[in-house]
Amino acid sequence: MWPADFNPQPTLRGRGLTLRPLVPSDRDALYQAASDPLIWEQHPARTRHERAVFDPYFDSLLSNGGALAIVDARGTIIGTSTFYITNETPPCAAIGFTFLVRAHWGGATNGVVKALMLDHLFQHFDSAWFHIGPDNLRSQKGTAKLGAIRVEDRTLDITEPAVLHATYRLDRTIWQNR
Repeated sequence: MWPADFNPQPTLRGRGLTLRPLVPSDRDALYQAASDPLIWEQHPARTRHERAVFDPYFDSLLSNGGALAIVDARGTIIGTSTFYITNETPPCAAIGFTFLVRAHWGGATNGVVKALMLDHLFQHFDSAWFHIGPDNLRSQKGTAKLGAIRVEDRTLDITEPAVLHATYRLDRTIWQNR
């Protein structure tokens, strides 16, 4: 459960991007962004580009309460990312379920998205956690670039079914001193 003073669906803006709450009417635009099979090739849910797999994923993003649409300067949805709390004891504040269209891979977009989200999260928490599929080397490299440290690999129930994740932690002091 989020602290009362933390907004898990803020509107954040920076460097040509807006992160805003994901809403039901975003379904088709986010599916368009997600429909490229190469986005999911290293992901545990490799068929998420298929509509029958995407729709339950979209529903889970909405029910989470922390999903953000990533919108470029033209107003096009180019991906999503989510704030969530783990079911662990003690609960951990995390950022994940992020994807971007391929046109935004390898550039500044992921860094801008994560900087906006981390700056917001670190107003309330000392650490941010990232849970990444063990085969998702692109996401692992991007997370390491932020200064996050790989803590362990473990099976987590943040998705159905529970799957193995590479678990990374980024402390506020590391982020502020980068």
